[in-house]
Amino acid sequence: MLGKCLLKQQNICEPSVTVFLNICRILKVPDIMEAYIGENTGNPLSSLNEKGWGKAVEFISLLENFNNGEYNKDNDIAVQLAYVGNAKNDSIVRLKAYKHYIKIYNTRVSAGNGIFLDGDGYDTQNRKEYNVPDGADFGIRISGDSMTPRYADGQIVWVHHQDTLEEGQIGIFELNNECFCKKLSYKDGVTQLISLNSEKYSPIIVQESDSFRIFGHVIN
Repeated sequence: MLGKCLLKQQNICEPSVTVFLNICRILKVPDIMEAYIGENTGNPLSSLNEKGWGKAVEFISLLENFNNGEYNKDNDIAVQLAYVGNAKNDSIVRLKAYKHYIKIYNTRVSAGNGIFLDGDGYDTQNRKEYNVPDGADFGIRISGDSMTPRYADGQIVWVHHQDTLEEGQIGIFELNNECFCKKLSYKDGVTQLISLNSEKYSPIIVQESDSFRIFGHVIN
């Protein structure tokens, strides 16, 4: 316990708040209350191990990106906790910096099942390195040439998570447990998924009996 250790030094008074906070910052102490008194019962993550902290950080990042920042406080992160990575090193990832990263799912649209957003099959990448557009909540790769010339096979498309789309918008869809990147059409009252490479691929008709879900709007 950092605070008690400081007090045990002979002829040394308890440090001021400013000094103590600066020491914690230099030593990269993730929980100042725990460092001072030995425990912090007010920290909801105090009972979690390293793996649990990581899962909590991932879930918080999902809340940040959900529904255009609905759960964000003043468009920023309200909880200033820290996730300590490998206990053998001093790496600390602040949640405030975590929003600079984005998930890129490994499942390719048009060639996988529809549960990719609910699984662990993704990589976390820096937004700046990938030049991710504002408003993107996740990325996923295109499979095949059905969306050429706009999107090529293997290209990452960036998606804003939303449950509805307007006529003519390109989105990510699940149809009967298959994922697609297509343009949405409501022609003649019939829901259709349209390929941009229309000479090679016919529209996919969505039947009333089909399992159909919209994952989001492609924004790049």
